[in-house]
Amino acid sequence: MSQHGALRVILAQLRFRVGDIQANLARMVTAATRARDEYSGDVVVFPQLALTGYPPQDLLWRGALAKTIATALAELRAAVQGITVVVGYPEFDAGHIYNAAVVLRDGQQLANYRKQVLADPVVGDEQRYFTAGAGAALFEQAGWRLAITMDEDLAGPEQDARLQARGADALISLAASPFHANVQAEREARLQACVAATGLPLCQVNHVGGQGELIFDGSSLALDATGVITTHAPLFENGLYCVDWPAASATAGVVPAMTQEQQVYEALVQATRDYVLENGFSSVLLGASGGIDSALVMAIAVDALGAGYVHALAMPSRYTAAISNADAANQAARLGVNYQELSIEALFDQFLDALAPLFGDLPADATEENLQARIRGILLMAWSNKFGSLLLATGNKSESAVGYATLYGDMCGGYAPLKDVYKSWVYRLARYRNTLSAAIPERVIMRPPSAELRAEQLDSDSLPDYATLDAIIEAYVEADESIESICAQGYDAATVERVTALIRGSEYKRAQAAPGPAITRRPFDGSRRYPLAATWQAL
Repeated sequence: MSQHGALRVILAQLRFRVGDIQANLARMVTAATRARDEYSGDVVVFPQLALTGYPPQDLLWRGALAKTIATALAELRAAVQGITVVVGYPEFDAGHIYNAAVVLRDGQQLANYRKQVLADPVVGDEQRYFTAGAGAALFEQAGWRLAITMDEDLAGPEQDARLQARGADALISLAASPFHANVQAEREARLQACVAATGLPLCQVNHVGGQGELIFDGSSLALDATGVITTHAPLFENGLYCVDWPAASATAGVVPAMTQEQQVYEALVQATRDYVLENGFSSVLLGASGGIDSALVMAIAVDALGAGYVHALAMPSRYTAAISNADAANQAARLGVNYQELSIEALFDQFLDALAPLFGDLPADATEENLQARIRGILLMAWSNKFGSLLLATGNKSESAVGYATLYGDMCGGYAPLKDVYKSWVYRLARYRNTLSAAIPERVIMRPPSAELRAEQLDSDSLPDYATLDAIIEAYVEADESIESICAQGYDAATVERVTALIRGSEYKRAQAAPGPAITRRPFDGSRRYPLAATWQAL
């Protein structure tokens, strides 16, 4: 492309807070100024709907939003000169709302693009809010004809043909692509397929930061016309990243790859930090049982917020092993968190005495087990109310799937960092965290898991081994495989029937669970919509 001049595009991989339009605008002005003055950029690109943050959801229906957006865009046009700005925003036009991108330079609008393939409910539920756009949007810079597009639109053959017919020289994509454990490879393959189809170099900028149950990992990319990655921005880091066309070096801007465990752990830390801070909490609290789940949550909380902002409360009963208390105290000391112990034994006795006239000589069962969990929930919520700490629930996806959790007990909490983490992954993440420092006592990782709500209790008394359980849950929940298909993979039919029945019968529990970060393709959140009543046919 010798007929073109040198072009530098700056990818503004930044966190934009949903609904905080003035703060987002200020961040854009600062970033655009830096891109121009410090990076000698010709173009600076912000992600999809950066002006509102992503996803804005029903904020788009607020009556004052259209005027607020128009005012913010006018301020952006006036404030930034000497560099072309590409910014995602909601466009309000004739009763329709579009997921749009506008191109501005020196107070003028050069182009406007409306997203054509709207994301599904899992990724922002765009079809609920937006009208699909049509047509290409191109602008010229340094002799280059640059086409604007958006993430899901990249795979459209009609758009490929339009871009080639219009003479585009390169593609600029605005993304709002959330994290899940295998997203990196999928994202790179999608972009490489687009380059192969168009023969054009491509760059894409993505959001970074946690937003409720979504996590945006950044990982903005640029590829040359052969599909080689020339820029790969770091995961989970705010920053401005340069894309030079023609590419100066095939690997100049590529960062080392993270392992899956590192990616997932960093995602959970970032999501927890952003959720706590953006909801105005100054500290967090968790129940420290001495088990693996609470141990991992304690480490995540410390890495997210700092030890001084994490409180751990151990609440032993007659069934709590001495080593559980010792391990919880040991970990708290290692990490430097505020640790206290408060026995529930006297309270448990009082509840049993109060209920004795009702229960008579009926044998003990899950009622008494759940009673202990609910006493702990009361104490934790009391601490949360008194001191303003956000209570972190410590349950994981495996337990949530089959209802191995107590409503208003261990399910209490305002945020659940492990909500979408399988139990087998809890162990993987704990071992990964210990490669950074010895945060979790080895005995916690090695002990057989137990809720310790009755004598000699183990999780294996009630559930299959977690490798088997997680595989069945993944097949049934994430892949929507039939019971027959799962059995055909070699799993015991009775076990599959029992696990899938537990999944179906636990929807009502999951509907009352705390939110938590999504790291798999099919989290238990609002994007998974099954009947709360468990009367639907076993399929």
